[in-house]
Amino acid sequence: MNVKEITECQTMTMVPNSPTYIEGVINLRGNVIPVINLKKKFHLIDTKIKETSKVIISSLEDNQVGFIVDDASQVLTLMQSDIQSRPELLGVINEKYVNGIAKVEEKLIILIDLLETLTADEIEAIKDTKVG
Repeated sequence: MNVKEITECQTMTMVPNSPTYIEGVINLRGNVIPVINLKKKFHLIDTKIKETSKVIISSLEDNQVGFIVDDASQVLTLMQSDIQSRPELLGVINEKYVNGIAKVEEKLIILIDLLETLTADEIEAIKDTKVG
């Protein structure tokens, strides 16, 4: 899965009978893209979308999918040497989702493997998400 772009969080259209973690779909330049709320997916307490929230648009096989995050400012290309192995104790995030930690300009960035957050059944449900 490759990150294509980061976009502002916009009004979403709800999709009936979709999993609870699918917040809805957005229209991005004519493409209908399902959007996942990772906080709901990870069963976190605060699942609200914030004013600063962004949507990370990623490719998923022949489709696109969006992931809501609290904030993101840019897509970075990292060298393997920039990435440290994941710490053993990361709290509520399952360690299999974490590829490592990168240090960029004195900031630590947790690198989440978005594809690993989804089961095969969930990937199929996302592909089947359509409006009305």
